[in-house]
Amino acid sequence: MNIEDLLNRLSKVKQTGNGKWKACCPSHDDQSPSLSIRQLVDGRILIHCFGGCGAIEILNSIGLNFSDLHPGENCENFTRIKRPWNSYDVLNGVAFEILVAYNCSKKLAETGHLSKVDQERLLICTQRLQAGLQVLHG
Repeated sequence: MNIEDLLNRLSKVKQTGNGKWKACCPSHDDQSPSLSIRQLVDGRILIHCFGGCGAIEILNSIGLNFSDLHPGENCENFTRIKRPWNSYDVLNGVAFEILVAYNCSKKLAETGHLSKVDQERLLICTQRLQAGLQVLHG
């Protein structure tokens, strides 16, 4: 599978570096990109949802399977191998969520309230920050 085939199935795709993208996770109601996508030099594609969705859920929601992301590998009996995320990627995600929290707190200070949408986004923000901390702590 070509990386473009995967990216075309996702929304709000943004390249964040060489061989790295973020997008909205198709497996949950994602308003702000929480899906990290990385293409390795050997062509394999890695995905991670900071909202907590599993790779199988994500792939099923866009009609793909592991063999699409790992060309040439036998993925029939694929078991999840937990590999640590690159600390830079995790900290980059945490930094973005801190900006979201800052903007929400600024709105709250200026207006005295948050809209329902902002309240929901702040809840997602706290979940993502907690997930980022768990990744960093192992």
